[in-house]
Amino acid sequence: MTGRDRGGDSEPSSGSGRREMSRVRAARPADAGRIRELQSHLRQPNPDLLEYGLAVGAVRVSVADGGTASSGSGSDSGSASDSGTASDAGPGGRVAGYLLPVDAPNRSGVHLAELVVAPDCRRDGRASELLRAVVREASGPVTLQAHPNNEAALALYESLGFSVVDRRADAYDDGDALVLRLE
Repeated sequence: MTGRDRGGDSEPSSGSGRREMSRVRAARPADAGRIRELQSHLRQPNPDLLEYGLAVGAVRVSVADGGTASSGSGSDSGSASDSGTASDAGPGGRVAGYLLPVDAPNRSGVHLAELVVAPDCRRDGRASELLRAVVREASGPVTLQAHPNNEAALALYESLGFSVVDRRADAYDDGDALVLRLE
């Protein structure tokens, strides 16, 4: 993904008084266990795709209070295990959510394959911050899919400028998926 600026990315996040990007950073190896735990909250997780995203450094995380995301992108050697518990107290704070963007090798743009925020950290602007970070880095259109009954997610995506462009029949075990796109 190559950078471009989309307006509104530097507003303070709701209730925190911090600039939005202060809680978003690239995932570190020490975060992998916690990210895997968070993946269990998804409607249809894709563990293989997540492992690929972690291996190539594509995953972005939102960190909870206890540190800032600006503490660098290197790994916290010796401070974590695959259980994810050690990363909870490491530099940058506990991982509270993640977003997995996937670049298309034959065209510009990015698809947002997975986005999840821990239930106890929701309604605090984290999903919006993660989305804005990836949108800013994208070099073309940004796509994602959502369940038609996920009203909170659809409202968030539409507030950021995404539009419904397609409906995929039976994309989920329990029904269709809406495809959204941001140019």
